[in-house]
Amino acid sequence: MENTLYYGDNLNVLRTHIPDNSIDLIYLDPPFNSKTYYNILFAEPAGEPSKAQITAFEDTWHWTEETERTFQEIVDTAPTSVVEMMKAFRQFIKPNDVMAYLTMMCIRLLELKRVLKNTGSIYLHCDPTASHYLKILMDTIFGKKNFRNEVIWWYETGGIPKKDFSRKHDIIFRYSKSDKYIFRPKEVMEKRSDEVLRRIATGSLTATRSTGQHRHPSDVWKIPTINAMAKERLGYPTQKPEALLEKIIKASSNKGDIVLDPFCGCGTANAVAQKLNRKWLGIDITHLAINLIKWRLKDMFGLKPKKDYKVIGEPEDLSGAMELASQNRYQFQWWALSLISARPYGDKKKGADTGIDGYIFFMDDKKEVKKAIVSVKSGKVSVKDIRELGQVIKRESAVLGILLTLEDPTTPMIREATTEGFYKSNLTKKNYPKIQIYTIKDILDAKRVNIPIQFSISPYKQAQGVKPVSEVLEF
Repeated sequence: MENTLYYGDNLNVLRTHIPDNSIDLIYLDPPFNSKTYYNILFAEPAGEPSKAQITAFEDTWHWTEETERTFQEIVDTAPTSVVEMMKAFRQFIKPNDVMAYLTMMCIRLLELKRVLKNTGSIYLHCDPTASHYLKILMDTIFGKKNFRNEVIWWYETGGIPKKDFSRKHDIIFRYSKSDKYIFRPKEVMEKRSDEVLRRIATGSLTATRSTGQHRHPSDVWKIPTINAMAKERLGYPTQKPEALLEKIIKASSNKGDIVLDPFCGCGTANAVAQKLNRKWLGIDITHLAINLIKWRLKDMFGLKPKKDYKVIGEPEDLSGAMELASQNRYQFQWWALSLISARPYGDKKKGADTGIDGYIFFMDDKKEVKKAIVSVKSGKVSVKDIRELGQVIKRESAVLGILLTLEDPTTPMIREATTEGFYKSNLTKKNYPKIQIYTIKDILDAKRVNIPIQFSISPYKQAQGVKPVSEVLEF
C-alpha cells in the first residue's frame, strides 16, 4: 500500500479504498459539536498574521435526513450489541446534535475496526464534552476487554475561567483489536524526575522494571501544546504537536507499518509517520487541508504528489473539475487556487464578495512585496469579469490579475484583457500581461501562470526546519 492522501468523506473513502485488516495503527481527532468555525490563518509576506481567514470546516453535527438514514443503516447492519447501545443512546439523548455526532462516529468506527489489523491499535482523541459517550461506544464496538488505556494529555496552556477549574488536558482512548497487539514501551520511556533520581542515587529508593534515567511510560503525558511562535505551527486550528503523535506512533507500530488518520487536518500524523519511516494514509473532506498537507510534506521531506505519494479524490481532468464545481463551488475554488499555488483569501460563506479569491505574492525589487489578484469562476464568464478584475487590481494596488475559469474565454474577454497592458518586472526586466486568463484545462495541461515565479512567496507558512521555497509553482 502506497502513501496516499484522500480527498472526500472518510466513510466513503474507507469503504471504497481501504481493505479489511490492512492498517496497523489508527489515530483520529474528529471534530465535535462545539458550534464553531475553525479557520486557517495565513501569515502575510512580511510575517505578521493575516487578516484573511478561511473557514476550514464547521465543527457542528445536526440531526438530518442523512443522519436518520445512517442510524437506520446501523440498525440494519451493525452487530446486535452496537444496535442495542445506539438505540439506548437515542432513547436517552434524543435526536439532537449530540446524537447526530454519535451516529456519524459509530458508522465510521465500525469501518475503522474493519480495516484495522488484528495486531493493530486505535487512538481516539476526544473532546471532553463527548468522551463519556465515546468510551461506551468504543467499548461496544471494540470490546471492553480490548480497552488498553485512557491517556491524559496534560498541558499548561489555556484560559482561566471565573467559575470553573482551568481545563488543562485532553483525553485519548487507546484500544486494540485483539489481545495480540503491538506495544513498544522501550521506544517511549519517560525521564524520571530529579527527585526520584536523587533518591535512587542515595539508595533510599530502588528502581523497578527499568533502571537508570528512565521509567516505564505512564498514561499521563505532559507534552506542551504548540505555542504561537513554534516553528512547527502551521496555523491550522486543531493542529496537535508532533511530539504527541511521535509517542503514539513509536509506541504502537513498527517501521514500515501503515498509519491511518481519517480526519487528518494539517497532516501531523502523516508527517510524523513519514519521519519515523512508517507508511501513511490521510483522509480529509476539505481541499484546504489536502493542499496544506502537500506543502508540509514538500517543505519537510521534499515530497511531491504523484511522484512520491498518491492523491486520490482530486479532479484529474476537466470532467472531474466540472463535477467538483457542481458539488461544491467553494471546494472547487480552493482546489483551483492550489493548481497555481495561490493563497486562498476570505470566507466566501460570509459577507460581501470582494472580487478576490486568492493572492500570489512575489518579490520584485528585493524590498517590496508585489501581489497578483486571482479570481476563480466556475460558471459562465463574460467581458464583465475582466472589467471587474481590472477594478479590483486598482483598488487593491496589485500589479497583476489572473482569471481562472472552467469555460473558455470569449473573444471580447481576450480583447479586454489585452487593453490592460503590461507590468514590467524590476528584477526580470520582462513584461507580463496585466490581466491573464487561464482555463482549468490549461493548468491541468501543465500551462504555467506568467509571473516572476522565481521570486514567488509560499502561500503557506513553511514547515519546521526547512528553508523557504524559492519556486512554488510546481504542483
